[in-house]
Amino acid sequence: MSQRNIAMLVNPSSGRGRGARSAPIAARRLRERGLRVTEIVGGSAEESASLARVAVREGADALVACGGDGTLNLALQAVAETDTPLGILPMGTGDDNARTLEIPMKDITAAADVIADGKTRLVDCGHVATADEQSRYFLGILSVGFDSEVNERANDMTWPHGQARYLIATLAELRVFQPVPFDLTIDGAELKQEAMLVAIGNGISYGGGMKVCPDANVADGLLDMTVLAAVGKGQFVRAFPSVFKGTHTKHEYVTQHRFTKAVINAPNQIVYADGERIGTVPATVTVRPGAVNVFAPTS
Repeated sequence: MSQRNIAMLVNPSSGRGRGARSAPIAARRLRERGLRVTEIVGGSAEESASLARVAVREGADALVACGGDGTLNLALQAVAETDTPLGILPMGTGDDNARTLEIPMKDITAAADVIADGKTRLVDCGHVATADEQSRYFLGILSVGFDSEVNERANDMTWPHGQARYLIATLAELRVFQPVPFDLTIDGAELKQEAMLVAIGNGISYGGGMKVCPDANVADGLLDMTVLAAVGKGQFVRAFPSVFKGTHTKHEYVTQHRFTKAVINAPNQIVYADGERIGTVPATVTVRPGAVNVFAPTS
């Protein structure tokens, strides 16, 4: 393969320390396969993002995200709409983007082999610009409404870990959450709707396998939007398990849209993407077709 100098962005705290344990194993495997690996570890998200941008600017042949979806999102900012390929070593608690791209999730050596094999595919990513002048690419899911409030709550929790924390935060938020009046513009068409949440997917799932946008395709040049209309809390709880199978879209109070550009506005709402807090609405969301070249298994 032509990619020989690999910059590996490591988050040691990913997956309750799995990143720290697994990064040396992955680096060793990549070196065994003939690649030169430089590990990058920032003291903060901002420093990690800066180091990733420097590595790409200075000519790294690939940037590898070694961590969870948050680490992957940091790496994405450095490589989106460039010629530098992106590698994924999933070591988080959710790893939804790795799941969508069929990267091995339980075997770090196998995931490293995907990178060493050198086969890549062009995939789309989303881009969001928020009212508070934040601008960010995302690979998986962007959310506004109930899911964002759950993320806000979960991020303040220190226990439990992983998907259990998200589920507990979901139940806690459900007690107090009220439907939100959304003002949406979808490829120029206006839609006003009171809803529980709006989720936009380049990828399929979030929260460790919740298939909120089950029909999303990372290479179709479009983004998928799932809107959950205002429903009673009992109805919401009964329907919630179906999101893990992606069958929630069969309910009459769930609508879907496919688009290239959308504007989302609603009172006092926060935008999350790839599990990361981005900024405030109104937010403009666009697709960037073929914006990133990702190491992925061959079909």
